[in-house]
Amino acid sequence: MTGERRRTTIRDLLEMKQRREPIVAITAYDFLFARIVDESGVDLVLVGDSLGQVFAGYDSTLPVTIDDMIYHARAVRRGVKHAFLVVDMPFMSFQVSPEETLRNAGRLLKESGAEAVKLEGGDEETSRHVRTLVRAGIPVLGHIGLTPQSVHVLGGYRVQGRDEVAAERLHEEAGRLEAAGAFGVVLELVPAALAAEITSIVSIPTIGIGAGVNVDGQVLVLPDALGLNDQFSPRFLRRFAELGTAAREGVRAYAEAVRTRTFPDAEHSFE
Repeated sequence: MTGERRRTTIRDLLEMKQRREPIVAITAYDFLFARIVDESGVDLVLVGDSLGQVFAGYDSTLPVTIDDMIYHARAVRRGVKHAFLVVDMPFMSFQVSPEETLRNAGRLLKESGAEAVKLEGGDEETSRHVRTLVRAGIPVLGHIGLTPQSVHVLGGYRVQGRDEVAAERLHEEAGRLEAAGAFGVVLELVPAALAAEITSIVSIPTIGIGAGVNVDGQVLVLPDALGLNDQFSPRFLRRFAELGTAAREGVRAYAEAVRTRTFPDAEHSFE
């Protein structure tokens, strides 16, 4: 490819599905990692409410606020120049009413510079909210299967859609979100065969996490993929680096250099 890379759009993502070209998505929560993933050529960057766990140390995503999402999305926006930028709507920012959903989604986009929002769930009520946002010109990425904001209702972080009734429900939710105008849908912790079926039926891109290979794209949480969160090892995760180990070694080396007065040396001091 020659020339400067242009910014990815929804049209690009839809065309990638038609060409069966895999969509590469990953999360980011700060400027430096946002710049790294953008320069690495990913197609979509998600500022996920997973920041509550991997950035803030909460037990779940539930405590994350709109202000939290705006703060992190602003930082990520400064680093992302080419990828399509999506920001999560956190718990209780879209469950109250379509009007409240519209107000919060508008604030997220206006104050962060993101290009789309992501909502969890695919029931009738959530789809009504999606339709409201799309009519107002706000692009929406859906999210079904395991929806972390509903972790207590679901009984924990478990694979969804394993029985016939649950599988049919996910089929319906994907179709409902498509009809409401969502430009794509995340499938989280869904059996691979079911995810492939849904992908073949809907016209919008499916982005999997723990949903097998036969979806239109994949997304991972960046600290998990880079081995920074080395206490988290679900079956669906592959670590593509071991930065946690490298970081510990680096900090230990720094501490040793300070304690032995070998840092700073003449090279790192001023006359």
